[in-house]
Amino acid sequence: MYIRRSIRKYGGKTYTNHLLVESVQTPNGPRQKTICSLGDLSPRPAQDWLKLAHKIEAALLGQEGLIAEADTETKRLISKAKGGRKNRQATKDTDDLIMVHVDKVETALHREAGPVHAGYQFWRRLGLDGILRKSGLSQRAQTLACAMTLNRLIFPLSENAMPDWIRSTAIEDILGVDFKELAEDALYRNLDRLYPHRAAIESALVERERNLFNLKPTIFFYDITSTYFEGEAKKNPKARRGYSRDKRPDCKQVLVGLAIGREGFPLAHEVMEGNLQDRATLDGMLQLMDDRVGLSEGQTIVIDRGMAYDENIQQIRQRNLHYIVASRQSERNEWFSEFEELEGFEEIHRTPSPLNPFQKKSEVRIKKIRKGELTYVLCISSGRIEKDKAIRHKQEERFLLDVGKLQKRVEKGNLVEDAAINEAIGRLKERYPRVARYYKLKCDPQRKILTCNIDEDKMRKAEILDGAYLLKTDRSDLSADEIWRIYMTLTRAEAAFRAMKSPLSERPIFHQVERRVETHIFLCVLAYHLLVAIENTLLDRGIHTSWWTIRQTLRTYQVCTIIMPADNGKVLNICKASKPEPEIVDLYKLLNIPLEIMQPRKYWTSLNENVVTNKHRNTLFLLDSGH
Repeated sequence: MYIRRSIRKYGGKTYTNHLLVESVQTPNGPRQKTICSLGDLSPRPAQDWLKLAHKIEAALLGQEGLIAEADTETKRLISKAKGGRKNRQATKDTDDLIMVHVDKVETALHREAGPVHAGYQFWRRLGLDGILRKSGLSQRAQTLACAMTLNRLIFPLSENAMPDWIRSTAIEDILGVDFKELAEDALYRNLDRLYPHRAAIESALVERERNLFNLKPTIFFYDITSTYFEGEAKKNPKARRGYSRDKRPDCKQVLVGLAIGREGFPLAHEVMEGNLQDRATLDGMLQLMDDRVGLSEGQTIVIDRGMAYDENIQQIRQRNLHYIVASRQSERNEWFSEFEELEGFEEIHRTPSPLNPFQKKSEVRIKKIRKGELTYVLCISSGRIEKDKAIRHKQEERFLLDVGKLQKRVEKGNLVEDAAINEAIGRLKERYPRVARYYKLKCDPQRKILTCNIDEDKMRKAEILDGAYLLKTDRSDLSADEIWRIYMTLTRAEAAFRAMKSPLSERPIFHQVERRVETHIFLCVLAYHLLVAIENTLLDRGIHTSWWTIRQTLRTYQVCTIIMPADNGKVLNICKASKPEPEIVDLYKLLNIPLEIMQPRKYWTSLNENVVTNKHRNTLFLLDSGH
């Protein structure tokens, strides 16, 4: 504070006044505000004015001792200054009071905030900003990587459509970044920036999760899937035609191998040539896991029947690891008599989710048998019984339909050579291996007759083995229940693939360049890390529910702009979050997420500016239950 002299002339006379002035910082820079008039201080020497100002300032700050020591005139001036500040504050408070045209108040620019806020909080919790920064990525690259990952988590789109989605959400408000000029080219370039750092980021993230969630690296699950391309992908040497799990044999594809821990967190992933056989990928993934997270003696690898070949089991044992596998059907069939008798089986008890007490769990019966150095667990699932029957009946209908077509070709004499007929029969058996084994096809070319007879004995065995599967392990220290529950955790890997391929939209891939394809898949894996972290946080609290259910619940929590035309000819815009519903408050508490998304912001605009803003309002992306 300081004292400034003001001299004014009026009516031929000169008037002197002294003002108590305070320097304040404003958005437009430093400014001086007058607290009060002190009157004419001319009797006092000018060199005393600064001392007086300091005394008044100290008194205003609450140093009452100075008031007691002051002379009468100084006390009077202090009292005057207190009154002036009080009046000024009251005036300031009334500055926020404006006359608003209530009938013209509206809300605009509604931006989905709830899922974005949850995803970003877990992005921070996993320390991804720090991990990306240590990898040498710029702040801009970190921000774009975050926004791109959140898109994959919430509403996956191509990089071409992603900028509009980003602007339609509260990402700008949450991250404090302006994305108005964001173009798809910036996102493509960011894929290139991320590409060389994928392994380092993944390794650091795995270590972070291990410490954060107290994960025990004792059991690993490995599975593989395929994802196909739109286009020829000529610039990607890994894009090959092979066995398509997506029922798109016409498209080139790549294979994605994924290793996860028992709690469901991804440990390592690898993109491989699309024409590799599943069984040929295990050794490479074991080496990758050893390089990334380290494998040690006594750990257990869980794989599905597609990789349960002797050479793969041998590769596991050579690393002094244990295994739990689902045996192939031919090995299962050797235990037919055990499955037929149903003696000695025990029922598994499965607990429904607290959020869904009416959730139906299929009945599962298991039986443990020790044979030599191996332990077998025979399993019968009531849920699989119905599934196996449905699959077999569907294939049976198609098989018999194609058999009928072949019979007509034989009757018309279109097929007469034994070799051609046998070749056609062979193709049928290859196309329908699940049911062709239960039928006997016999052709008499001379009589132009092709007969198809069911093998009743084989069909009876098939019906008995519906829902039956066989688990095999070299571990002797586990009960049947433990073996079964460990293996069922492999469904997390399958769930991860389902999440990445459908909700997280790993497929189809529109990128053609290898590095962008692999970074695209990498972002899907990052999004899955967030998904697992969210779901596991709820699991720790006994809540079994999926991210997709959570996301739908959180969608009603939004950020919007309240537009208030005032009587001064301007428009007051207030940007703030909506009031969250009680179920959202409960979810955020369970997830340990702060309820507040952002501090309200207000700004003034002219009427013309608001017309433009509303005319060019961001597109809203509506989610449906299928995403």
